[in-house]
Amino acid sequence: MQRRWFLGKRAIAALLFCFVLLLYRQACRSQSQTTRPAGEDAFEALLQQHDRNLTRLISQLKAELQRSAVELEEQNQSELEEFLRKQLRRAEIFTGERLPDEFAVLPFETFTLRRVYQLESGLARLPVESVMGQDRRNELNGALEAALHLLNEPQLRDSQQRRVYSPQHFYEGIFRTERDKGTLYDLTFRENSVPDFRRLVFFRPFAPLMKVKEELMDASQILINIIVPLADTVDAFRQFMQHFSDACIRQDGRTHLTVVLFGSEKMHEVKGILDGISRNVTLIRLNEAFSRRRGLDVGARAWKRSNVLLFLCDVNIRFSAEFLNSCRMNTEPGQKVFYPVMFSLYNPEVIYGQHIPSAEDQLVIRKDFGFWKDFDFGTTCQYRSDFINTGGFYVSVKGGATEDVHLYRKFLHSSLMVVRAPSRGLFHVWHPTVCHAHLSSETFKLCLQDKALNQASHSQLGQIIFHQQINNHLHKYKHNIKS
Repeated sequence: MQRRWFLGKRAIAALLFCFVLLLYRQACRSQSQTTRPAGEDAFEALLQQHDRNLTRLISQLKAELQRSAVELEEQNQSELEEFLRKQLRRAEIFTGERLPDEFAVLPFETFTLRRVYQLESGLARLPVESVMGQDRRNELNGALEAALHLLNEPQLRDSQQRRVYSPQHFYEGIFRTERDKGTLYDLTFRENSVPDFRRLVFFRPFAPLMKVKEELMDASQILINIIVPLADTVDAFRQFMQHFSDACIRQDGRTHLTVVLFGSEKMHEVKGILDGISRNVTLIRLNEAFSRRRGLDVGARAWKRSNVLLFLCDVNIRFSAEFLNSCRMNTEPGQKVFYPVMFSLYNPEVIYGQHIPSAEDQLVIRKDFGFWKDFDFGTTCQYRSDFINTGGFYVSVKGGATEDVHLYRKFLHSSLMVVRAPSRGLFHVWHPTVCHAHLSSETFKLCLQDKALNQASHSQLGQIIFHQQINNHLHKYKHNIKS
């Protein structure tokens, strides 16, 4: 900074000196034209010599000024590059930032060509934004255009079979803005006929967009081991397997299912459901009381082959083949884990009344149909090696929600990057919540609050509570119109 100040002062001084010399030169010429003493020729020659000296000096000063300007520009460019490198180092791109707890996590937003899936829904309370504002549209389009330009840029060894990417090949992206660092964009492209993805990562450090990573990912080589702990909810498991057959076997085909069954009473029924569905199934039976933490931990450690990608799941969760690809793209062994935010559906009897659509048709992201369950940390994608290296679940922890949060916090305290983003293909279907009488008063109250939260939206619950008042008002209103 001091060097740049000195160069600027020197340039200003040179300009002032040139200006003074020009004034002196003009004054000398004016004097020579008004007073012509004896020895006029000698004086004229001396004046011409003086003019040549001044011209040479002015040229030297101009050259010095140009050199100073170039040095100043180089200095500015060097400082800008150093600033960009500093912002890049500070941003959470290549390694995770150690965070104290889940409240310090800055989640990503997920977007496609036409929609943005957001946790911060604003005053409109919209879980998905289909009509983007001009600023956001320009921002995301700028990142997409930069990615397409790089993908389609001619290379030295290009062949005639080279792929040409268009906006229609954009599969999915996530982005987030850190107020003191910049915006990170993670974009994925895919052609329908090929199994591999092209992934590009950009960073905008409050300056022009920078490409920080580009890779080719063959999703067909990444197997996902889906782990499901199971108690006595056989009917829910049967519905889960019907959905699993379509999403995993028919559309994806690169999955393995590990079911950890507690107790032996439902063993025959569970085997009957699994028979004939898929050969990529492992059934583990534990003769003990149900514990979700215990089931997930046993299922993860039971895999003895290569370092597999784990998806810790439940029977009340529905997912699409697109989600499984998001699971693959947002995880990397020793680098990052994926904690998707699922869309939790309300009670269909309250939402639809007597005309309840099919289970698949209910998987819609809308404000009146459900909400982003951003306080749940039980559903996650991570490699088995990362799960083992962090120690898995705490054995001594009791309680369904607490054990998930403990595992989540262990990743936040590590150097791994935690990708937290809403997922457009992950749903939690509604199921009855039972608040047992033996619970403490505080726990029972929390259970009732959770039950109400999953029942319907605030406005829908209000319509149920004030149903009689609403009907009375409508009746009175119609009566006044007729009269």
